[in-house]
Amino acid sequence: MKLNVIITSTRPGRNGEPVGNWFYDYAKAHPGAFDEVILSDLAEIGLPLLDEPHHPRAKKYQHEHTKNWSRIVDGSDAFVFVLPEYNYAPPPSFFNAIDYLALEWNYKPAGFVSYGGISGGMRSTQGAKEILTTVKVVPVLEQVAVPMVFDYLKDGAFAAPQIVQDSADVMIAELGRWAAALKPMRG
Repeated sequence: MKLNVIITSTRPGRNGEPVGNWFYDYAKAHPGAFDEVILSDLAEIGLPLLDEPHHPRAKKYQHEHTKNWSRIVDGSDAFVFVLPEYNYAPPPSFFNAIDYLALEWNYKPAGFVSYGGISGGMRSTQGAKEILTTVKVVPVLEQVAVPMVFDYLKDGAFAAPQIVQDSADVMIAELGRWAAALKPMRG
């Protein structure tokens, strides 16, 4: 099974990149039920504001960026969204990436590594869960929240405190259980 870690922020100078790189490396070292862990960075994937002429359910993609994104999402068994909080919500890049596709998301679990100020991005996660259930993604309860993320960033790297690492272990294990349970539905 394949776990896809998705860095959702595309903003220059974003904190999502060091947090996402940390979680990706951590998940590779502690994969649980996953045979493979991949990293998808929405800044590198480069999805413009939704520009496909057909509804995503038709899968009549016209653009290479959409076809590439479809292959990445379709080939994943579970997701971890590395999610900042912008004005109590996920970033627009998150919504855009979800809206590009429909069927590729179905019957896969998702977890979150959220970060921000005092709330640790928890409000963003709540908004993301509502959107994901619309495309039949199953958000797990367990998540990694990083309050006051700035305290753990130094020289472009994120140094996770023990409680964040412990949360990651629990979430990865839960994602593995859900990915295995939902696998027959993805067939």
